[in-house]
Amino acid sequence: MQFNRVMLGGNLTRAPKLQILPNKNVLCDIGIAVNRRWKDQEGVEKEEVTFVDCVAFSKTAELINQYFKKGDPIFVEGRLKLDQWEKDGQNRSKIKVVIETFQFVGKKSVDEGAPQNGDAISTGRQRNQTQRTQQAAEAGVAQNSRRDG
Repeated sequence: MQFNRVMLGGNLTRAPKLQILPNKNVLCDIGIAVNRRWKDQEGVEKEEVTFVDCVAFSKTAELINQYFKKGDPIFVEGRLKLDQWEKDGQNRSKIKVVIETFQFVGKKSVDEGAPQNGDAISTGRQRNQTQRTQQAAEAGVAQNSRRDG
């Protein structure tokens, strides 16, 4: 079974960058900082930050560009994608998250016209994909619990 699903909650590390591609499709690049806090064996609090590059397309890209700015919290769901290229004779690669849905998790003003906290934003196709993903995950959990029982 193959499964490629990512869910991240964090803050934007830079302002969204909207681009219009030659085929007229729209994309938006963002960076998200995801914090992890824990206590080590001595009880000392530790923290690490992971920086993740993300990209959204079409209406999702337009909405992120419209409603978010550097520092804003966001929850995204999507899939991993490996980008590969060559620079100065060296092969390069980078993993990105392709955003399929997102939610507002910070306090947006009603005056700004933004959807409220917890509102998920997605297109119909993305909602169908999310439902299929949830069903696949539930089926996997059910299958594993039958094995464990």
